[in-house]
Amino acid sequence: MGKPDTRRLDREIQQATRKLEAVRNRELWPLDGRERRAMVGAVVSGTRSLRKGNGTARADRQMDTAWQSAETRLVTEIAALKAERQRIVTEAAQAKAAKKSTSWW
Repeated sequence: MGKPDTRRLDREIQQATRKLEAVRNRELWPLDGRERRAMVGAVVSGTRSLRKGNGTARADRQMDTAWQSAETRLVTEIAALKAERQRIVTEAAQAKAAKKSTSWW
């Protein structure tokens, strides 16, 4: 029995980590549709309030909330993928140990 096949999970973890770094650098490409709509809505609302002569504090808070939401989503996704990878590795190790214990040598 060889090593467990975790390439797909490793690739997904790597991709999610890249997305997390992009979100921390305030890039828009890794955001999902809901987060993009929230971001665009905050920009529009900030522009509107700025034209009226008010401050943009509320729009800034909305944007910060959207960024935090995206970051939280990606951190949770990475944690779930790592847990799944660990489960696969553990199952493979248990199967290998069980096979060894039942054999003659």
